[in-house]
Amino acid sequence: MNFEIIIVLLYSYLLGSIPFGLIITRIFLDKDIRNVGSGNIGTTNVLRTGKKSLAVATLLFDILKGYLSVLITLKYFNDLIYFSSLICFIGHIFPVWLKFKGGKGVATYLGIILALSFTFGIIFSLTWLLISFIFKYSSLASMFGALIVLLYSTILDNNVQSIFLFITFIIILYTHRENIIRLKDSKETKIKL
Repeated sequence: MNFEIIIVLLYSYLLGSIPFGLIITRIFLDKDIRNVGSGNIGTTNVLRTGKKSLAVATLLFDILKGYLSVLITLKYFNDLIYFSSLICFIGHIFPVWLKFKGGKGVATYLGIILALSFTFGIIFSLTWLLISFIFKYSSLASMFGALIVLLYSTILDNNVQSIFLFITFIIILYTHRENIIRLKDSKETKIKL
């Protein structure tokens, strides 16, 4: 196996797998976020603790790890940019430290697409805000945002990028499979922005 691929695999996965939601709530609340709400380690569940500042910190750090991973790859291993992006994204969802039970990947996905294309990050963020404002469902906003980014990339006719965004969109649907069932049954929890 190519030595560069191993290096990219290691730092992308390790960065992606840092469970900031768990770390932040342990430090500031002395709680295990996995015992709160949905049990997820991501921003939306940290918000359920009632501490918006901790939710914002979780969001920013999860975005940052995706952004940083891609930034490193862009600088040193440009040919492996989509490989690095996917591995970092997977690292967040399946972190080795938490027996491969991580977050849903949305904030890390945002960090990744911001590094790939600032325009993508803006499109996702605006879509997320709009859908959240109208329907009050974070899960629906996340899935719809990822879909819009994929469609935008497809219109631009960037095949490799679109394949990456299609894979991440499918994974986001997978990580939100329980939310999809709750949305269908009108049992999904609304968010307060």
